[in-house]
Amino acid sequence: MRCYLQAFLLCMVFIFFSLVYVFNQLASTLEDRDGWGLKEQGIPGGRSHDDGHLLRKRPGLAGRDHEEGLDRERSSSPGKHHGDERSHVAVVACGTRLEETLTMLKSAVLLSKKPLHFYIFAEDDLHEPFKNALDSWPRTAPTKFNFTIYPITFPEENAKEWKKLFKPCASQRLFLPLILKEVDSLLYVDTDIIFLQPVEDIWALLSQFDSSHLAAMAPEHEEPRIGWYNRFARHPYYGKTGINSGVMLMNMTRLREKSFKNDMTTVPLKWEEILMPLLQKYKLNITWGDQDLLNIIFHHNPESLYVFPCQWNYRPDHCIYGSNCQQADQEGVFILHGNRGVYHNDKQPAFRAVYEAIQKYPFGENMETSLLEPLEASLLTTTNSYCGRASHLFTKKLKQSILSVQQEVTQRR
Repeated sequence: MRCYLQAFLLCMVFIFFSLVYVFNQLASTLEDRDGWGLKEQGIPGGRSHDDGHLLRKRPGLAGRDHEEGLDRERSSSPGKHHGDERSHVAVVACGTRLEETLTMLKSAVLLSKKPLHFYIFAEDDLHEPFKNALDSWPRTAPTKFNFTIYPITFPEENAKEWKKLFKPCASQRLFLPLILKEVDSLLYVDTDIIFLQPVEDIWALLSQFDSSHLAAMAPEHEEPRIGWYNRFARHPYYGKTGINSGVMLMNMTRLREKSFKNDMTTVPLKWEEILMPLLQKYKLNITWGDQDLLNIIFHHNPESLYVFPCQWNYRPDHCIYGSNCQQADQEGVFILHGNRGVYHNDKQPAFRAVYEAIQKYPFGENMETSLLEPLEASLLTTTNSYCGRASHLFTKKLKQSILSVQQEVTQRR
């Protein structure tokens, strides 16, 4: 009887200390949130001068709008201005990702018909190269755009831990709703994205959100037999095969307002409250960093996620063993995602061909003859791979987009 009593007392002590630990983690997170509040007094309001932007590490580039030479309407509250037709696109670039990011931005500018605002989060030594490159783009660029460059910023107490999670700076995307407080909606994309149709087309998916949706992503896999999460994950994940965060459309107002169900406490937590406790609980079990954390969050809050088809985030996994993205088979690829470095090696020559065609295209040239035709010729040499045999899907939507842009240019003349 005494043994049972001792075991019962040990269990009670263990439960007590576990509860103390959880509440300490939540308290620490609330302190982090307060620290963010002191540092973030808002974002630049799309103005030429923004001396009060406190995220800036030094005067000059970070947190300031730059024009590419075209007249454009300015809004004092990006993303909330009535009648604002702009699509708001964010990207995080660190290390050697300058050229890859510029190629992604170029694809957006070439094919979009409506104005764009780019939010570029980059390491300090990349700020000047970004500004110089984007300022050099000619006034004949098809789309009006402006851009804002920000420093990489994490909560001070845990900055090192967040920065080293998965790839350098990748987890910055988790904090965009807390940094860009005045932005209502945002399209986040990885640097290795190529738009094959106008940005405003994916932006329009926001209108398909119901009242509970606050973000949209594509499945990580279409075919469970080659899925990663359903075979190897040691943590909760969304749906049958998980979600991929390389293309993420967000209603950030809703995201900031929502209280999220979780497996750490019975109390729903705000976005700024849930991130650090989630990392502390699962950091030994996650492989893909911030994407895994998003999978865990939406596993517990599936009603909040709008899932768009794989053609909006088409990766080598969709063709490496044969085509398994049915929507792309029918309508073509809308957004190409060259993850695992396939734009820069010989593993998937069809992906690399698309990247190089956009990269090498000279602004102002006829896109049909100087971009599309050379690309189609290059893709003919890639048919020794499964993705090469499906490469006609890469140009199906691109061809329509180019013809539509050129027709509009002709009408304006």
